[in-house]
Amino acid sequence: MTTSTQPAKVRKRVSPDLRRLVGSECASLTGSAVSTVALPTLAVLDLDASTTQIALLAFLGQLPNAIVALPAGAFSDRHAKRPLMITADLAAATVLATIPAAAFVGVLGVGQLYAVAVVLGIAKIVHSSASISYLPVLVEADLLQHANSRLGAASSVADSAGSNVGAALVGAVGAARSILADVLSYLVSAFLVWRIRTPEPAAAPAGGRRSLARDIGEGLRYVAGQPTIRTVIAALSTLSFGLAIMSTYWAYYLLTSLRMSPSSFGVMMGVGGAGSLAGALLAPRVASRIGIGPTIIIGFAVSPLTQIPLLLAGPGLTWQIVLAAALAAQLFWATASGTSQRSLRQTLCEPRFQGRMQAASTTLTAGVRPVAAAVAGALVLLLGVRGTLAVGAVLQTVPVVLLLLSPVRALREMPSPLARTAVPPAREGAS
Repeated sequence: MTTSTQPAKVRKRVSPDLRRLVGSECASLTGSAVSTVALPTLAVLDLDASTTQIALLAFLGQLPNAIVALPAGAFSDRHAKRPLMITADLAAATVLATIPAAAFVGVLGVGQLYAVAVVLGIAKIVHSSASISYLPVLVEADLLQHANSRLGAASSVADSAGSNVGAALVGAVGAARSILADVLSYLVSAFLVWRIRTPEPAAAPAGGRRSLARDIGEGLRYVAGQPTIRTVIAALSTLSFGLAIMSTYWAYYLLTSLRMSPSSFGVMMGVGGAGSLAGALLAPRVASRIGIGPTIIIGFAVSPLTQIPLLLAGPGLTWQIVLAAALAAQLFWATASGTSQRSLRQTLCEPRFQGRMQAASTTLTAGVRPVAAAVAGALVLLLGVRGTLAVGAVLQTVPVVLLLLSPVRALREMPSPLARTAVPPAREGAS
């Protein structure tokens, strides 16, 4: 038996608090997109960072994902979400504000960017963990998918707008000062979360004699016992590894080897964001037309194919247009596939493991990125930047093979929650 989602039936009122949460996410993501343009420009063009320094900066920025995600997920289940989100936003705003301040007095260096990357990464993980588990508090169960779709579309709009704003700000006021926009975005996010009034359920008393380690282990055992969920997360982590190898030098390659200006870089990111928005909006229609499984697999398969123009590109406007179109296609299918695989995992996962399942996915998917950055740093010494990008592109074919050999290939409709694999009591970690 299968169940299908009918977006047209979602006619219940969207609560003001959900709008505030969506606004909060949109604000912080817009600011982060500005920094996505500003920080590489600052490191490469203003601070003359070397390829090794670029790799280390990418490694440190992703390191919190490997260390903090699982504890943050379990921690957010035990404490009120709003204070965690607000504190994380204020910490992010504070640490980012040190960059333009240091640049103003002439003491900004790459070492400070390293420290900012670590603190900012931790703040983002804490905020994200609390936000994901807070959403079910704000909406009814039958509106969760609709709410997630709104968040996905808002994220795409924020990425596109933030990239264009970032390009304009970098050109107008410089890379360091443009980061003030990201500072403001986190303050706006904190304010909107503070304005949420929906009461949260009381936190579990003192963890109920359960340690965080035990809760984390129970969640990991559950994920390992679910064939489809396990395969999708494995595919996500391998794709993330390949993409992270490329992203370590992607901006560096575009700005130096291909001589792309910061403004053109920002415009290209904006075009990619438009593709992502289209993917978010059209994902249900695409999945209903070709099936949930093919949508997921095509999304993974398109990623390595769209790297081919990058490896062949040279300087000039024509190649910039080609690269922007390739990025838009990549992000369209990545978002459509991402929406579908996230819904699939949520449908198949038991409610009591939802938070830990997502934390496991975040850890494995984002946690491989610092390793990938370190691998990229070693590869660039042997193969150069273009060769390193080629290795990252080839690795992105591995998750396609994993999915083609899995039950995902045969899925045409969203499975029923009854299709969940039961967890034997001995594997539940129950007392």
